[in-house]
Amino acid sequence: MHQTIPLSRVIDLTDPAGNRIYNMTVEEARARVASGDGVAGIDGEFAIVGQRGKSVSMARTIGRLLRYFIAKYHDGPILIVADRIDAIRRQLAELGLADQFHPSYTRMVPAHHVVTIELVGCPDPNPTVSRFFTPTRNTLSPDASAIGGTYITAAFQEIVRWLDRAQANAPIGVCFSGGIDSGAVFLLTYHAILQRGDSPARLKAFTLAVDGGGPDLDQARAFLGRLDLELFLEPIPVRAEDVQIEDAIRAIEDYKPLDVQSGAMCLALCRGIRRRYPEWRYLLDGDGGDENLKDYPIEDNPELTIRSVLNNSLLYQEGWGVNAIKHSLTYSGGQSRGYARTYAPLALNGFIGLSPFVCPTVIAVAEAIPFIELTGWDHGRLYDLKGKVVSAGVKEVTGLDMPVFAKRRFQHGATDRPNRLFPSSAAVYRQIFQRVYEAGATLPE
Repeated sequence: MHQTIPLSRVIDLTDPAGNRIYNMTVEEARARVASGDGVAGIDGEFAIVGQRGKSVSMARTIGRLLRYFIAKYHDGPILIVADRIDAIRRQLAELGLADQFHPSYTRMVPAHHVVTIELVGCPDPNPTVSRFFTPTRNTLSPDASAIGGTYITAAFQEIVRWLDRAQANAPIGVCFSGGIDSGAVFLLTYHAILQRGDSPARLKAFTLAVDGGGPDLDQARAFLGRLDLELFLEPIPVRAEDVQIEDAIRAIEDYKPLDVQSGAMCLALCRGIRRRYPEWRYLLDGDGGDENLKDYPIEDNPELTIRSVLNNSLLYQEGWGVNAIKHSLTYSGGQSRGYARTYAPLALNGFIGLSPFVCPTVIAVAEAIPFIELTGWDHGRLYDLKGKVVSAGVKEVTGLDMPVFAKRRFQHGATDRPNRLFPSSAAVYRQIFQRVYEAGATLPE
């Protein structure tokens, strides 16, 4: 039996409970999105659909995913909105419209923009896209310590607000490698719990250990050991054969190798925690820290130069931008696309997560950093900057001297043999993605 079509012609499958809005109700935020006015004033993280007649508007921050699909029905178009491609596919099947589905026909709302669609029939007009998040660049003093205080204070405030909404005394976990970002998140959460007068015993640092563990486990022990906090460390052991590329591709619904690899590790960690603690709900992580402080090896990407990285606002968060030729309609760009590597594994395993570094308040501080003045276009100075900024900020907020280790990707730290787990050819990931959906399908770009 096919589902009845709502009079609004919109099927909104998003979960309002997933929004974290601190200064208004979800309905008030929905009204702002529907009108397109005042969306920048919504304080928090959200994925919202608003409607005025035949005009439907959608907006999201990085920390929540939002996809849509226009289906053709005998009496007009239907807009289906969800956080996942497979949710859209299931809805089409329930409507008896499964033959219209293809993953490349789904669209992702780019983070920090309002997308407006007119439901006027066939052919569908292109949506309009307008930016609502416009952080001002280069306004902070070129003092790494002072910047660190401002940046880490913003992240700390997001953690405090998130804890305020968590169930009282519920256990809190941090996805922890001992790197700069997860290390900062752990210490800030530890400090916030102490400030609240809560028992620190509710906190754990979960470290993924594949086949006994890789360099991350040693790093995590060293990090916490230097601060006499090693009792919080809890390794999560998994077997290498349990880290499956196809599982990760199904989870994040994407095929970009680095995101799939990171997603595979995150999925393994979340599954391991869930097996050990069936009732655990709250997890934090450090995703977004590299994007904010521009801490990626530019040399590894032939499309980038240090000038393109430092001159383009929000490049790592949003990609080249919604008006660029390389912007993907199916997947958006940058971390707006890539955050599925964290969002999906947590959501699919029933966790309520927070990545404080993807919150707009924290990104706005990062955009205010005068990177060019601080680095003089030097790669080494850019890569050293994050450790200086974050450790100084953690010291100012918590009083703790945070250890700083060299950058290492999640997929390279959780095992001693990452090359055994992950194919090197990008084509392999595309082929698996193709197999997940349908043989012979053309992949979205």
